[in-house]
Amino acid sequence: MNAEARLAIAIFNGYPRASRENFDRTGVGHPHDFFADFLKRHLPEATVETWFVADTDQALPTGAGLADYAGFIWTGSDLTIYQDDDPRVTRQIELAREIFRVGVPSFGSCWGIQMAAVAAGGVVAKNPKGREWCIARDIRLTDAGRRSPLMAGKPECFDGFIMHLDEVTQLPPGATLLATGDHTHAQALEVKHDKGTFWATQYHPEYNLREMARLIAARAKPLTQEGFFEQEDAVAVFADKLEALAGNPGSAALREELTIGDDILDSVIREQELRNWVDHLVLPKAAGR
Repeated sequence: MNAEARLAIAIFNGYPRASRENFDRTGVGHPHDFFADFLKRHLPEATVETWFVADTDQALPTGAGLADYAGFIWTGSDLTIYQDDDPRVTRQIELAREIFRVGVPSFGSCWGIQMAAVAAGGVVAKNPKGREWCIARDIRLTDAGRRSPLMAGKPECFDGFIMHLDEVTQLPPGATLLATGDHTHAQALEVKHDKGTFWATQYHPEYNLREMARLIAARAKPLTQEGFFEQEDAVAVFADKLEALAGNPGSAALREELTIGDDILDSVIREQELRNWVDHLVLPKAAGR
């Protein structure tokens, strides 16, 4: 296997085609691009591919083909993972199980943590507290998280970008809870299953403030229907303030009004989990260790 192949990373975009097309219509960025941007900055020598794994007309890598990769990244998705009669979902779960069997490391956010749990025998259900959106507040490291290389360099308590309705309700065998929160119990996991390791977060270290603002603006209707805003126009006002802070991160007034600090604005803090995954799992896999 040549050096280029050994540093190949595949990004699995879990959104169905219709949702991706809606992102394009509403000016929302695609999460696979956010991960690819990170890899371009942190691991420029890697070969990066994107697979649209919810598209049932796209063949997926299997067996020996999976072993040629140094790592896999799972994006979010607006599918529901516990609807086990949806082939867009079931093919992804089987892919995650095959990757566990092959032993290539994975990282995932949002849908990714749910995929890690379900593929290894855990349970995901609708969060009875409702949607967690924009920023997950006061994510706290567990004792295991303080010792975990995934969370190395993170503050013991921090905020993170988030947008989800479902949560991991039962950890699978071989899973370790690394971070937790008041709204969502499982905010970060390590899942060891078969030969593989899957590091995952419910929050989104790959997002930035500008992209979260655009996602919120595009989801004005559900955010209003769910009672977070009285009118859809208010969502646009809020999103505009997020955009303004993204353009002027030194604004003390906007930081105070929005209660946003360096853990959200500083990519060194925000992306620490991604760097840790590359450094502790991907590079050793590529080196054959």
